[in-house]
Amino acid sequence: MTLYGHLQERRKDQEPVTISTLARMREGDEPIACITAYDASFAHLVDVAGVDVVLVGDSLGMVIQGHDTTVPVTVDDMVYHTRCVARGLQRPLLIADMPFASYSLPETAFMNAARLMQDGGAQMIKLEGGMLQVRTVEFLSGRDIPVCAHIGLTPQSVHKLGGFKVQGREAGAEKRMIEEARALEEAGADIVLLECVPAAIGAAVRAELKVPVIGIGAGPDVDGQILVLYDIIGLTPGRKPRFVRDYSSETSNPLQAVQAYVASVKDRSYPGPEHCFG
Repeated sequence: MTLYGHLQERRKDQEPVTISTLARMREGDEPIACITAYDASFAHLVDVAGVDVVLVGDSLGMVIQGHDTTVPVTVDDMVYHTRCVARGLQRPLLIADMPFASYSLPETAFMNAARLMQDGGAQMIKLEGGMLQVRTVEFLSGRDIPVCAHIGLTPQSVHKLGGFKVQGREAGAEKRMIEEARALEEAGADIVLLECVPAAIGAAVRAELKVPVIGIGAGPDVDGQILVLYDIIGLTPGRKPRFVRDYSSETSNPLQAVQAYVASVKDRSYPGPEHCFG
């Protein structure tokens, strides 16, 4: 047996999660448990814990690289970390973030998305933005690139937004976000991720779409939840966002923490009212 023999264990008894799997989960009202990961060891851990979707988020710029925002992350960074995570996964669907300025034009987006899939092993890419990204989503989808669209709080826009702030509290925001989500879905987005918005907007957007809606700080009435792994297992220093639940205080080790997170998503005990925005 090798020193790291646990890394050779694979969950071959379970079918891999695909876009069709997520569609069936939405149709069957089964919550989708998503989480971030940035390396092979943690990828294996979250796989064993029963996570459905793994995102290699550009949040790695903050939690791995020590930056204040996600803006400095490059395509090379994302390819490297996606490749590492892909080696540790068996069952979950693997999504990779398109970093800042890597999808300003549809043709550029296609080239970088292709790199994340061919060199990194991603099965879907995620990009931030509403109406401005509709043409890019349509371009990518038409060339067989699965897309997760990200609206609400878009961290790559932190300097334009003036900080990491809850979105959607202004007049007309719900209508605007529904229109954005519908347009992205019609353009070919396979998933819509909604971040840091009032719970009522999360519910309203979900009700208007056919594709799965994944929330992070978007309330309980969406199709799935996603959190940053390091937040869940208690490794993030300083004050955490309201929507974060630190499962390390409830469990004995990182695997149990992620398993507890998955269980709480599945039984809908997370997010609770204390994790939601009004």
